[in-house]
Amino acid sequence: MNLVIDLGNTFAKMAVFQNDKSMALFKVLKSEKNKKIQKIFEEYPQIEFSILSSVLNDDRLLIDFLKEKSILVYLDQKTKVPFRNKYSSPETLGKDRIALAAAAVCAFPENNALIIDAGTCVTYDLVDHESQYLGGGISPGLQMRFNAVHKFTEKLPLIHADSNHLKLVGSSTEESIKSGICFGFAAEIDGMISSYKSEFKDLTVILTGGDSLFLSKRLKNSIFANSNFLLEGLNHILEFNKNQ
Repeated sequence: MNLVIDLGNTFAKMAVFQNDKSMALFKVLKSEKNKKIQKIFEEYPQIEFSILSSVLNDDRLLIDFLKEKSILVYLDQKTKVPFRNKYSSPETLGKDRIALAAAAVCAFPENNALIIDAGTCVTYDLVDHESQYLGGGISPGLQMRFNAVHKFTEKLPLIHADSNHLKLVGSSTEESIKSGICFGFAAEIDGMISSYKSEFKDLTVILTGGDSLFLSKRLKNSIFANSNFLLEGLNHILEFNKNQ
């Protein structure tokens, strides 16, 4: 049994896997992670392996605990992965993008696949039918766009991203900001998908991240929506390293 941990700036997301099947999912504030992970080991004493992907420079207490309780794989740019990394600066490739590429290669073998992670930023990651990671793109996420409109103007209000009262023709400043950003956001991603499809035939598109639900209802292109794709990718990397 595996414990998979994705430690971000605000939240820690965790999952318990039996082989490739998810048994339980958890999400807690970063400050509560150690207590929750200890409880998970108590509830699932069968856990033998773990993998940690962390944005923190050092979390020695957690690493030592995981090593005590399991065989730990600490994800970094040197970790063995089930794809060939063709990125020109592999040392700068984010751990989240590494995990998403691994998930795509394992879920859609011998396919061209585009993974779109709609979070704080939107990342586009492409793996080809030969299990090669080719790169992608990065652009501002939905809430970042609302923040920018407020920060770089004198009078426009700060609005939080949501789909309530969303109209194409805004009849107030708030509605107009929502219309321009939300519909523009979806149109941009649809356009990016179409551009990728024009270069890579038989392309499978996977949408994940915090804004994936919002986008999945508005994209014209056919996609697979999977909110747990990153955790699945971390589990695939862990399973891959067991066999090395």
